[in-house]
Amino acid sequence: MTRTGGVPGSAGREPARSVLPDGAPPPDAVDGLAGVRAVRQALAGMILPGAADVGSGGLVSGAVQAEWVDLLAELEAVKNAITATQARLAVVLDEATRADEARQSIRAERQGRGVPNQVGAALRVSPHAGAGFVSTSRVWVTQMPHTFAALQSGVLSEWRATLLVRETSHLSLEHRALVDEEICGPAHLAELARMGTRRLIARIKELAAQLDVHACVKRNAKAVSERRVSVRPAPDLMVYLTALVPMAQGVQAYAQLKTHAEALKAGGDERGTGQIMADTLIERVTAREPGHADDVPVTINLLVSDQTLLADGNQPAVVVEGAPVGAGVVPAPVARHLAAHAIDTDTAWLRSIYVNPHGRLLATTSTSRFHPQGLAALLRAREQGICATTWCDAPIRHTDHITPHTDGGPTSLDNGQSLCARCNHAKQAPGWSQKTTQLDGLHAVETITPTGHTYVSVAPTPPRPSKTRDATAAPDTNSTGAAPDGSLATGQTGRDLDSTPDRVTAPPWTPAVGMTGPAHDRTPRSRYSIGCHTTTAHGAIAYRPSPPPRRSRPGRARARRRRPDFSWSHPT
Repeated sequence: MTRTGGVPGSAGREPARSVLPDGAPPPDAVDGLAGVRAVRQALAGMILPGAADVGSGGLVSGAVQAEWVDLLAELEAVKNAITATQARLAVVLDEATRADEARQSIRAERQGRGVPNQVGAALRVSPHAGAGFVSTSRVWVTQMPHTFAALQSGVLSEWRATLLVRETSHLSLEHRALVDEEICGPAHLAELARMGTRRLIARIKELAAQLDVHACVKRNAKAVSERRVSVRPAPDLMVYLTALVPMAQGVQAYAQLKTHAEALKAGGDERGTGQIMADTLIERVTAREPGHADDVPVTINLLVSDQTLLADGNQPAVVVEGAPVGAGVVPAPVARHLAAHAIDTDTAWLRSIYVNPHGRLLATTSTSRFHPQGLAALLRAREQGICATTWCDAPIRHTDHITPHTDGGPTSLDNGQSLCARCNHAKQAPGWSQKTTQLDGLHAVETITPTGHTYVSVAPTPPRPSKTRDATAAPDTNSTGAAPDGSLATGQTGRDLDSTPDRVTAPPWTPAVGMTGPAHDRTPRSRYSIGCHTTTAHGAIAYRPSPPPRRSRPGRARARRRRPDFSWSHPT
């Protein structure tokens, strides 16, 4: 994010003045952005009483330690008050944006579409989290004044204030106001300060059931209709497999797994109870035999260097698709293990993706690499499956032009980006603009918001091959080529894409292999494949020309032309 005069995008604007909901400035109020920065700097440089004695090994009195505890409590209250101020700012920004867009005759359902992205970028969270903060802040400010006052005073934390909004979302405005006063009113603040989070939730549900039992029944029925199974990444190449089901069903399933695990433990099974429960769950869901929970066929897209896959390199691979978003880096031995232990090798294929010495993706092996399908796959590989927007961790759903096609933007790799649905829709709002740039040789996108703030998102560095070949070196004339019928023959040279007349000589670039599933001893997926001269480890790849087009029968509707498959496999 760029800063102008120390303020992000604030050139020529007067600092906003902090005001109370009734419009009157509070006593000793912090005056806008400069005052907030002064407070932050003062807190960062605050001298802790007795800290020097701790560093020198001296004795710290009990009074000083008590002051430390008081400081912790007061700083927590300050943090809650800061959240309340951020909520007020989010609400006024949303209202001002909607008013501006209403004057531009934008439809009501499209107004304020870009606000969650602006708030998320300012808070350095995802646009989804930014949207949640905006909607929750609107409820605090406009519908739950006692909750908002408790947040401002520091008695209520952001999470507990969010719970008050969440657990009353099914109530009418009148009933929500009653719950707000009953829990966070001035007469109940002392009790609220002593109340634990679970007790708070129980108290909210109790009041809601007393006020509107029919709304509670409707909420429960809606929750049952939203049952689902989800998966999200966990540390150390693990995942959380979560099932959201009705309480009775979930308790019954857990009890069955635990009973089965305890029975096996009693029979001498050396695994832990949790391990047996996890293995049993996978075996029953995947219909595998007991003891074969690991033998689950899976398709995973990996971005892996040639040395890691085909030699003994240590460059880690990156999960692009087929696993939970954010699964991230896979150690080199694990990537080779996935490649070598395939359940069904016929479902796997390899495709080379070329990178320059800086690690920037350049092309695929397909000569028609800029058709929509190939380009979209390359864009997803460049962003490694995660939305290109800064701080957004959502999975990729859309591929879009950086400079819009209507403004003459080309459909190319440099002018393309992969985004989630929310980020793609947000940048269509008035006042948003983007342009392509580079940072350290990597593809980058500069986004300018309606408020003038600039955010730069940089594509992650792909796995780098251990060695690069010389683009000027002569091809290996002794490598195996392809016979006209597609069978391998000795003494013929595979086709070198670099030597074709319509290509310009590029700087040295080396393939990094994009792998879908485990593969070895693999034959081409179809009768179409294209070869290219690669590194010594790869050798020459067999080239098969496309067959002549079929003649259409008289009176028969013209079939849609099939696009050939340009994927290739390594002849291990």
